[in-house]
Amino acid sequence: MGVPPACGGRSREEATVLMSTLVTYERDGAVARLTLDSPHNRNALSTALVEQLHDGLTRASSEPRVRTVVLGHTGRTFCAGADLSEAAGRDPSDLAVDRAREMTRLLRRILELPLPVIAAVDGHVRAGGLGLVGACDIAVAGDSSTFALTEARIGVAPSIISLTLLPKMTARAAGRYFVTGEKFGAAEAAAMGLVTVATDDVPGTVADLTSAIAQGSPQGLAASKALTTAALIDDFERRAEKLTQESARLFVSEEAREGMLAFLEKRPPRWVG
Repeated sequence: MGVPPACGGRSREEATVLMSTLVTYERDGAVARLTLDSPHNRNALSTALVEQLHDGLTRASSEPRVRTVVLGHTGRTFCAGADLSEAAGRDPSDLAVDRAREMTRLLRRILELPLPVIAAVDGHVRAGGLGLVGACDIAVAGDSSTFALTEARIGVAPSIISLTLLPKMTARAAGRYFVTGEKFGAAEAAAMGLVTVATDDVPGTVADLTSAIAQGSPQGLAASKALTTAALIDDFERRAEKLTQESARLFVSEEAREGMLAFLEKRPPRWVG
């Protein structure tokens, strides 16, 4: 799992590597690889990890030779969603709004990046991690990958990430998995439109895709991507603030506090309502 091998036959001597605490950046020819590298908490979306992702996207877009970004991971989990441990020691209201805005900003950044972004998933994806997959232009998932929207089980909802998920998933799939929290596999994810390709060879599939994209010009790629993301970005303009406030309201509710505490304590929640 993790970063697929170099594509297009390019030498590793062409690659430049920047190691950071939570994210690894590597350029290999026309491909910039951003790897979520925080396996100790299943690559949860902490404030630090999100900021390092922004740094990596900025670096990729500034490198003239880069034509595409591959978002991969180390460990068995692509991304477990929000880092609930950050809730300790902070005012819940401030934290809720900050985290909602962080997520909105990250998803929009991926959509607005002039480079195509490929999610290379070979592991588990939960909650906010599905929002990342939905924001990517192409998503490749290994056959053993699993997905689940578990927000309702802790008293919240996939508010912000619905901006990237609802345009990709079928209405029937969203109606089911938004409320059940059930796990589903790569084949199901591909059938509903969340994933582009389900495969037993994530590195090889990603290599084929990046090689094809590398034949495009910077202007052609940016303009072509913009056609596919315009409606999503327009939706952000209309709904992001409302969903940010809704997400924050749910996060500080009594039910959410009980749900998150139960999750951290590994026990069933005791709902009052």
